[in-house]
Amino acid sequence: MLRLRRPDRPPWRRWIVALLTGLLATSATAGSPRLATLDWTLAETLVALGTPPRAVAQVEAYHAWVVEPALPDTTTDLGLRSQPNLERLASLAPERILISPMFANLAPRLERIAPVENLPLYRPGRDTWTEMRELTRSLGGLVGRPEAAARLIETTEARLDALRQRLDETTPPLLIVQFMDSRHVRVFGAGGLYQAVLDRLGLDNAWSGSTNAWGFSLVGIEALAGLDARLVVVEPYPAGVHETLADSGLWHHLVETSRDTPIVLPPVWSFGALPSASRFAERLVTALEHDDAV
Repeated sequence: MLRLRRPDRPPWRRWIVALLTGLLATSATAGSPRLATLDWTLAETLVALGTPPRAVAQVEAYHAWVVEPALPDTTTDLGLRSQPNLERLASLAPERILISPMFANLAPRLERIAPVENLPLYRPGRDTWTEMRELTRSLGGLVGRPEAAARLIETTEARLDALRQRLDETTPPLLIVQFMDSRHVRVFGAGGLYQAVLDRLGLDNAWSGSTNAWGFSLVGIEALAGLDARLVVVEPYPAGVHETLADSGLWHHLVETSRDTPIVLPPVWSFGALPSASRFAERLVTALEHDDAV
C-alpha cells in the first residue's frame, strides 16, 4: 500500500512553534521577582510554587541530594553554599536574597548586594509540619502567589492522606538511616522531616533516642543493634561505603536481625519542606507496597 509522505512544515512554522514553546515554558517565571538563594529547601519550595529562583548555590549537588523538583536549566550556580561567589551574585542584580538561619553569618556581605530575607525552619520546640506550612505561606506571599502556596499545602496533605490509606496496618516500626561513612549513620527521629511524614502516614519510628534540631543523631551502626525494626536506608551512599558494607560483619548482623530486608530509597532531602516530604512519602509507601506484592 502506498503511503503518502506528510509534507515537512515550512521553516517559519517550525520557528513559530519553537518560539511559542519557549514562551510557555517561561511564562510562569516571567513576572516573578529575581530571587537568589543559598538554601536548597527554599529553592525546592520556590520551584514547587512555580517561581524558581534565578540563582542557587551548588546546583549540581542540589540535583544529587534534593533531586526533585528539578531546577530549570537556566539557573545560575552561585558556588558553595557556605562561600558563594559574590561577584557572580552581584552581576545578577537580584531583588532579594533568601537564606535560612544556618547561613545567617553571610547576611552582612549579602546585604551589600540586595535585601536579605532569613526564613527559618526546624526550630526547637516547634511542630515540623506546622513550620513547613508556615514556610510555604511565607514564600507564597513573598513571590505574590499566596494561592499557589495554599494549593501546594492542600495537595501535599491530600496526597499523604491517600498514601496512608494504601499502607498495611501490620507495617513494623521503621529505622531510617543515612550513611556518613561505613561505620556511622544519621539516624532520624523526632523533630525532622522524616518523622513528620511518618506521623502523617501513621507509621512508627523505632528510634526513640535523642536528636538534634534537624531531627537526626549521628551514631555508630552498633547503636542500632537490638532495635526491633525494618531498616530504611536513604541514599546516596558516600564513595566506597556500599562496597565496604558488603564485607561488614556488623552490618550483616543488623540486616539479619531486622524485620525483613532493608528498604533502600533514592535521595530525599532530609532538611527539606513540603516537596521533599511528598517525595519521601511516595518513595517509602511504594517500597512498602512492593514488598507486600512479592
